[in-house]
Amino acid sequence: MLAPAKPARRGSGFPDDPASYFSQELSWLEFNDRVLEEALEKRNPLFEKLNFVAIYETNLDEFFMIRVAAIKQQIDAQVLRRSEDGRTPSEHLAAVSERVRRSKAIQLRLLHERLLPALAQHGIRIVRVADLEEDAQANLERTFDERIFAVLTPLAVDSGHPFPYISNLSLSLAVELEESTSEGVALHFARVKIPPTLPRFIAVEPSPAGEQRFVLLEDLIARHLASLFPGMAVREAYMFRVTRDADLDLQEDEADDLLAVIESELQRRRFGEPVRLEIERGMPDYMRAFLLKSLELQDVDCYEIDGMMALGDLRQLIDLPGHDDLRYPPFLPTIPARLRGVTDLFALIREGDVLLHHPYESFDPVLQFLRQAADDERVLAIKATLYRTSGSNSPIVRALLEAAENGKQVAVVIELKARFDEQNNIEWARRLERAGVHVVYGFPGLKVHAKALMVIREDEDGLRRYLHFGTGNYNERTARLYTDLGLFTCRPRLGNDAVALFNALTGFAKVTDFDDLLVSPVTMRREMLARIERETEHAREGRPCGIRAKLNALTDVEIARALYRASQGGVEIDLVVRGMCILRPGVPGLSERIRVRSIVGRFLEHSRIYVFENGGEREVFLSSADWMGRSLDRRVELAVPVEDPALAELVDRRILGTLLRDKSKSRELLADGSYHRLLPDSGRAEIDAQRLFLAKPQRA
Repeated sequence: MLAPAKPARRGSGFPDDPASYFSQELSWLEFNDRVLEEALEKRNPLFEKLNFVAIYETNLDEFFMIRVAAIKQQIDAQVLRRSEDGRTPSEHLAAVSERVRRSKAIQLRLLHERLLPALAQHGIRIVRVADLEEDAQANLERTFDERIFAVLTPLAVDSGHPFPYISNLSLSLAVELEESTSEGVALHFARVKIPPTLPRFIAVEPSPAGEQRFVLLEDLIARHLASLFPGMAVREAYMFRVTRDADLDLQEDEADDLLAVIESELQRRRFGEPVRLEIERGMPDYMRAFLLKSLELQDVDCYEIDGMMALGDLRQLIDLPGHDDLRYPPFLPTIPARLRGVTDLFALIREGDVLLHHPYESFDPVLQFLRQAADDERVLAIKATLYRTSGSNSPIVRALLEAAENGKQVAVVIELKARFDEQNNIEWARRLERAGVHVVYGFPGLKVHAKALMVIREDEDGLRRYLHFGTGNYNERTARLYTDLGLFTCRPRLGNDAVALFNALTGFAKVTDFDDLLVSPVTMRREMLARIERETEHAREGRPCGIRAKLNALTDVEIARALYRASQGGVEIDLVVRGMCILRPGVPGLSERIRVRSIVGRFLEHSRIYVFENGGEREVFLSSADWMGRSLDRRVELAVPVEDPALAELVDRRILGTLLRDKSKSRELLADGSYHRLLPDSGRAEIDAQRLFLAKPQRA
């Protein structure tokens, strides 16, 4: 097992002031706003703008399911401790609620006032059933009778029928009914779930030539509510949607059978506590109050939606066949010149390290590496960590299965706790076990997020370890959507470290140090802090110094304090942080030498790069880890040094350097917490890093 390092002592002084830090939650919401900004970008095709609206929505759903749920748990537990930015949990919830309402209103106005009208100009319209001509309404009525009516289940709520369970993220109609009795008029409440098994957008036939018209499923159901409640009059019906806590709650003492515990928690996830209620604008106060009381939520948890709900479903329209002019131009990832026509990757790796830059360069060499290993008679064993794969037909897992069937010793560490991929990973784990693969499920309190493959081969000159380290998952689908880096190498010291790592993951070996790899939770925090401090010493002595990094999030206070001290000591620091960043740059006397940028574009910026100038002897690392407490203390993560000088130059100057020069998709974080969109300097050409990489992948 891996032995966690002892936490370092905190610093003191100016960096300890809560005003020196941003809220993690509000910083995350800032990131989601930057995603939404891309729906306003003139150069983005229309379907891609709609996709950014959908991404904003699904991001926000997960934010409530995980982060807001955690805040509410703290409130319920009467936690009074303030966060590093000085807020109590209740204050955080109020700030989040205020911010979400403002951003959500912008999203809905953008959709209904700009994007849907633009879509209509291209012949794709969302219309109301009531506004259609008679023959189209008649066709929709037949659709309702034949395909929808039998699927619906109206649920009454009264003394004999308790308030029904509302599943996570499901759409529902709250219906008030009127019944005439001998004693007068009786009012009843019912709930009708909008079936998620049916398309959200129902095609309208006939439609005018050259047009595609759709009605919303809930609109069609609401139009026919009377057929669900014969003998009663429908008085009012309004949409609502419930979000529930979806984080798994694993107890350390439940770890005897981690797979069984995960499966049990997946069943419980459906019944997580409600954390958010979305209601249709105009819903009467009495109905809103009834829903809040029934769900045990407060006013702060209720969000009035002026328009369409569950906008992640817009992908149904985005996926319409044709309309290629409304999408990004297709691209084909390239094969680096050094790899073209190569049939023996092992021989190539023996000649020198190989770097891949996804999605601009193909993920196929990684698949080729595993397939060759599966068929090679000289290969004795394959070991791998899997966090997320591509689902039921993953070529990575197929290659591992083939290797086991060919008699190789195969060991796989599968992280069952990969959020929202748990069930998929359970199924793969069982299939691998049936094929004779040694499967390890990770640890109860420690996610295995490292990305590593090791092939042990009997070469002519002895046993050799061939390695692949990545910043992203072994998933060929996301490798076309996320920017990541992968490194092939067979350097002996890294091979020794990889053997020690896998022995720690699969056995009882207690590893407290590594030669070249930085490994969480053992050495990475200590080594990262030491390198930041070393740059400060170089600055004091007048030697070359500097820190450049690209990461997804910076939320660890100890790292932020160290960066503040480095800035105060004279170190220039340039960071590309895609998402959350608690560090406040540009503050005189604290962080005036720190610059933070965020890039949001066509591809999700996912790679992690850490560069330390080190007095002129530069160190470059590729990593699976962000500067977050969970990455440094509660996950197994790797940072691998790029030791080939040409590849180190490529990563630092041509990849990271291009990202730092981006003046198209880059926003700079200001000292007040806002982000400023960077524009090209007067008379200079615009630099769009992702477009440049698409046009010409950065080869050494």
